[in-house]
Amino acid sequence: MLLPSKAEVTRQLRRYRTWERMMLASPADRAVRTAFEDSGYTLCVLMGKRCAREAADAAEHFLGPLGTAALPQEPALVDTVVR
Repeated sequence: MLLPSKAEVTRQLRRYRTWERMMLASPADRAVRTAFEDSGYTLCVLMGKRCAREAADAAEHFLGPLGTAALPQEPALVDTVVR
């Protein structure tokens, strides 16, 4: 079985969590919701899961106890939303 790189899993998990927080803060913002759903889909494909929540859990399990703390932070995604 092929496994994704830990760096890519970390990057996508951080992206998903960032968009999740933004979506919860602005649930009516369609651009934010679309970006959140896209990030969830990418994480699902990467982790081989059908549900974004399961994919996030699988990513955290795959990364181990240090999780995303071991790698540098992703730049802010706020600027990537087209409004």
